[in-house]
Amino acid sequence: MKNGYQRLSAWAYDLDKPIGRSFGDLEFLLKRLAGCSGPILEPAVGNGRVLIPLLEAGLVVEGFDASEEMLARCRAHCRARGLSPRLDMMRFEDFHYDYAFTAIIVPAGSFELIDDFATAMAVLRRMHEHLMPGGRLIIDLDPVAWFFGDDREIYRWTTADGGELTEQAQATEIDHLRQRIVTPLLYEYRRDGKLVESQTDLLALRWWGVDEFTLALGAAGFSNITACGDHEAGRPPRNGDQRITFEARRA
Repeated sequence: MKNGYQRLSAWAYDLDKPIGRSFGDLEFLLKRLAGCSGPILEPAVGNGRVLIPLLEAGLVVEGFDASEEMLARCRAHCRARGLSPRLDMMRFEDFHYDYAFTAIIVPAGSFELIDDFATAMAVLRRMHEHLMPGGRLIIDLDPVAWFFGDDREIYRWTTADGGELTEQAQATEIDHLRQRIVTPLLYEYRRDGKLVESQTDLLALRWWGVDEFTLALGAAGFSNITACGDHEAGRPPRNGDQRITFEARRA
């Protein structure tokens, strides 16, 4: 399943990116959204790593995700904290609300999960339509260099029951023309040294150039487009940045 975040991959995500873990994005978003009366939308909300701290800061935030496994984890984390935001199972391609938002946020490179250019453009237009006049879109993207790291990677997490969950990743398809990379992800859960469960997912991502994405935002109807590096507002991206953040407004 492409970008499906099934049981083991959702579990690994939850272990690797617990609620409140920041990559500089939480602090950045709290500053950029300060005073925002809401509502705010987070597509691809995942386990609530970003959504929950924003809610606890008093912002009005809701989200959607295409993975029921991820939504189940997000709902459980919210319940444990006495929070009850609206959370829907929807996809980037066809999300719809009967009201508009003051901001839409897509942290941690989640927009790259849209691995087709035409689809991504349609999603940007859909986001534009779902913003109030003057509303803001904030999107994090990974620099192109991030997509061409180690050929093979193995990640390990210790589970609450003393078991071990591993993820093995190795890119098998790199399409430079379509700017798309496909990586099979093998997940294995072991307890007492014995394999209990395994699962294979496909991660398909599309990379973007800085100027390319700026032009794409403009073509989707956005204005006042800016980009900054490593969540340093006002500082243009430069080589070596770990994250590039775009902000744009609906006129």
